[in-house]
Amino acid sequence: MEGRKLVTGWAARDASGILSPYSFHLMRKTGKEDVLIKVLYCGMDHTDLHHMRNEILSTRYPLVLVHEVVGEVGEQGSEGTKFKVGDIVGVGCFIIGSCGECSLCQSGMEQYCQSRIFTYNHDTNKDGMPTRGGFSSAMVVHQKFVVKIPGKLAPEQVAPLLCAGVTAYSPLRQFMGSGKGLIKAGILGLGGVGHLGVIIAKAMGHHVTVISSSESKREETLEHLGADAFLVSSDADEMRRAMGTLDYILDTVPAPHTLQAYLPQLKVDAKLIVVGAAPKPLQFEANGLILGKKTITGSFIGSMEEMQELLDFWAEKGLESKVEVVKLDYVNKAFERMERNDVKFRFVVDACGWQQPPLNSSSRSLH
Repeated sequence: MEGRKLVTGWAARDASGILSPYSFHLMRKTGKEDVLIKVLYCGMDHTDLHHMRNEILSTRYPLVLVHEVVGEVGEQGSEGTKFKVGDIVGVGCFIIGSCGECSLCQSGMEQYCQSRIFTYNHDTNKDGMPTRGGFSSAMVVHQKFVVKIPGKLAPEQVAPLLCAGVTAYSPLRQFMGSGKGLIKAGILGLGGVGHLGVIIAKAMGHHVTVISSSESKREETLEHLGADAFLVSSDADEMRRAMGTLDYILDTVPAPHTLQAYLPQLKVDAKLIVVGAAPKPLQFEANGLILGKKTITGSFIGSMEEMQELLDFWAEKGLESKVEVVKLDYVNKAFERMERNDVKFRFVVDACGWQQPPLNSSSRSLH
């Protein structure tokens, strides 16, 4: 472990998903083009729940979560040119990166590279250690996969943009300047990704209809998020009146649901864009696509260029994410609340002032 820093963090030990203090060495020392980042704030993603419970891919425990990380540059490698010590920066789903050589990497779509390395729970075949995320006092990240936070943005506000925000922004930017006149947008689901999708689509000038299973969110959606219309998915009359009105629907729901209920609201030749990582198959009828020349497509986070573009767009437009900031010792309760949708609309963990946690029987160093 020579040259690798010992850091403190919180980890899940098994599929129960209970987090507890954990001490470990960083996967590698700061390389020539790396930066060491002191973690300040972390966003909590619904995908984290799936990983904690071994519902996506194969979880390796102990699992150090989160991939929406804002921090301060504490060290820079000898050949680093992108940042300086003290800069406030962001890290999303990648910390080491992609191959940099394939056609996807060369065309600015590195998030689809087959050699991409995720921020946590990714086996790198290096000393048998998986990558570990932002629930730690520090991270080492290749400078290519770090973005600069515009000075006018509050760091706790930025954290959700680094995954949830760019997940919505990446597919929606294709509709910017499309020349089609007023774009009629549908946002399905109103969690972390969904609420940011509403804000982004409105800032792009779209007419935004939110589709939700909960009538209780109507007033807040229209008055505080600025949506133009609200549909309750279980209200057959509301859904019928909206048939054939939308140019796209951004499906942000991370739980099992049927797509068939939402295809009728699309115009001819419109798109249903799936970005919610539901752990079970989604269902639809083929006629729902064929008779309207409709498309079901997917989109995975966004590129590093799109992430920086979103941050600059957010600063330029003076936008604000809706977050609830909590302390580290509240994370287990926060995940419980997240599961029952008791958050408006994103938890952000204040990781400032990390201290060495007491190492009890379930909290051990990894050597």
